[in-house]
Amino acid sequence: MAHISEFKKKTVDDVVKLSKEYPIIGVVNMENLPAPQLQAMRAELRGKVGLFMTKKTLMKVALEKIKNDKKGIEALEEHFDGMPALIFTKDSPFKLSRILRKSRTPAPAKAGQIAPSDIVVPKGPTPFAPGPIISELSSAGLKVGVESGKVAVKEDTVVAKKGEKITGKVAEVLTRLGIKPMEVGLGLMAAYENGTIYQKEILDVDEQHYINNVNLAALQSFNLAFNITYITKDNAKLLIGKAFTDAKALGISQNIIDSGIIDELLAKAERSMLSLKAVANIETIPPKEVKEEKAEAAEKPAEKKEEIKPEIKEEKKSAKEPIQEIKKEEPVKEERQEEKESEIDEKEAEIEEELKKAKEEDEQKKVEDLAKELLKKGTLRK
Repeated sequence: MAHISEFKKKTVDDVVKLSKEYPIIGVVNMENLPAPQLQAMRAELRGKVGLFMTKKTLMKVALEKIKNDKKGIEALEEHFDGMPALIFTKDSPFKLSRILRKSRTPAPAKAGQIAPSDIVVPKGPTPFAPGPIISELSSAGLKVGVESGKVAVKEDTVVAKKGEKITGKVAEVLTRLGIKPMEVGLGLMAAYENGTIYQKEILDVDEQHYINNVNLAALQSFNLAFNITYITKDNAKLLIGKAFTDAKALGISQNIIDSGIIDELLAKAERSMLSLKAVANIETIPPKEVKEEKAEAAEKPAEKKEEIKPEIKEEKKSAKEPIQEIKKEEPVKEERQEEKESEIDEKEAEIEEELKKAKEEDEQKKVEDLAKELLKKGTLRK
């Protein structure tokens, strides 16, 4: 049996001890992390997280020892990429990821590094004057030309795709152009919590995007509650207002007389009346003109009296003119004629009065019939 050094035993025991103290265990990649920045990060994270660096084999042995207490933790081995280290914390995996992500800084690319994402050189002018730089940029796959006395990149160009190794020529060109595609810092590859392994893709959550999703969910739930009339303290006032508006609209559409909508019903009736008047071409007489017509009707008998007399006299005159031999009528005859004329005038006045009364009675009957019809329909209530 091979001899195991005390140092290795102690290292494994330290990992087991830390796993019992901290509920969250993560794997970070320390590849390409400069020593000065590592020391600065250690100082910044001290008290919040515990960082443990050792060989992959020793970390695997430690995970095997604690897998009985933490089910599924051995799956962290799949994320031992680059230069792995274990990180321990009492915060949530997402908070840990956010802390580590904020501590990362951009850095220039080096030959042999793996591109974390597609590295693009954007279209546009460069600060370089025409010269050997043109061939250098072209050797990196860039299409260049001269614009306004400066070398310019003619189109956006991907010089290294995600996961590819960055060549020395590309790294040199990127540095010359001031493009820093790499990030220096601790990259959280995965984290374990209560039997669940959270991978990098899940942990790298855009906070603003998450907040927007929460706001959208809140808005959609509010709309759903409102539309299905599910009353909550947030939508109660709106639902009461909607109920009032719906009730009012129903009352107006069905002509239900109520003090709350009487003005609207009267306005609706007036609109209908005016519409009917326009369609049927009905002429209406203003109240003032109606009064004047009644006054004229009352004065009519007197006018007729004045008109009848001259006509009778004219007839008499015309009768007398051709026959000069006829004797003049006696005064008694003239008195009788005047009495007859007076009787005619009185009868005419009586006829006018009776016509007026009949007209008023007819109008009253029409109003009563209309009221009965409205009561029958339910439009008018007693």
